[in-house]
Amino acid sequence: MHYYIGIDDTDNLESRGTGFRARQLGTMLQGAGMARLICITRHQLLVHKDIPYTSHNSSACLLMDCDPAKETELIAFCRDFLLRESAPGSDAGLCIAAETVINYGIENWGKNAKKTVLNKPHAHELAGLNKIFLEGLTGEKIGVIGALAAVGLRHAGNDGRVLWLPLLRETEGIFTSEELKKRLTVDRITTKEGTEIHNDDTIKADSWIRPVMRDNKITLIVEKSEDHGQYKWQHVPKEYIKSISN
Repeated sequence: MHYYIGIDDTDNLESRGTGFRARQLGTMLQGAGMARLICITRHQLLVHKDIPYTSHNSSACLLMDCDPAKETELIAFCRDFLLRESAPGSDAGLCIAAETVINYGIENWGKNAKKTVLNKPHAHELAGLNKIFLEGLTGEKIGVIGALAAVGLRHAGNDGRVLWLPLLRETEGIFTSEELKKRLTVDRITTKEGTEIHNDDTIKADSWIRPVMRDNKITLIVEKSEDHGQYKWQHVPKEYIKSISN
């Protein structure tokens, strides 16, 4: 079964960020045989003077394939990891939800977290009503707001950029669209306008590939290349991906 693990506010200004901790946690869960890591996404939340955050107010969601019989162990593993690894002064929050219990209310919480100042009591109330594990682990424990939001936004499938897929950070070179989709396990490769490119079209990939979530599909966005001799497309630059996923 698919499980969504949301984490937020695990860092301080001197430590590695929440995205790094999410990748670390996913790798450790997989290495321990607890679950199979499918992907990790970053979700930008509201930046507002009334919301404490470290640098960008973003949270992360790990999508895992896990045996429901291991759910208690999964929770304990993630909880212990964040208590051990969260930075001093952080307000870490952890949310773990089986796919079957995530509904429109959880998705709507995530959407509201991008435009409204939310609070801890309502986060806990919503999680409790839907039998979702939600716990603040360090500091003021306000990370529960973003952790629950990450789960809702990832499940809704139209927000966030992908921080981890198998081989994502090791992929450089020229590939056909079909080769790249298989290598990175992305669902589709499209232009900025949303048109899917042909499977035999060539694409240049460098070390900063970041697909985004669109229509609940992991989507790699490309643009026409000026070097028509070697390859037809290249993935869009970092600045463009940040502009559509922040």
